[in-house]
Amino acid sequence: MRLDKYLKVTRLIKRRTVANEACDAEKISVNGKVARASYDVKVGDVIEINMGTRPLKVRVLNVKEHATKENAADNYEVI
Repeated sequence: MRLDKYLKVTRLIKRRTVANEACDAEKISVNGKVARASYDVKVGDVIEINMGTRPLKVRVLNVKEHATKENAADNYEVI
């Protein structure tokens, strides 16, 4: 799954266009490297989001096409 779609499905970022813009602005890194929106997310990847005042670092646990509000957080763990 594309990185921008993963960020939206897991509700780490509210909209896919915002996730895409964040990737273009080099505010998203995966495994320590700046990632593009088209990056293919895999289980075990560490995603760091540097938006706002505090950076957020998460590890990918699942990659699912759809997630409800209740189980969206089950797809990652905060580090």
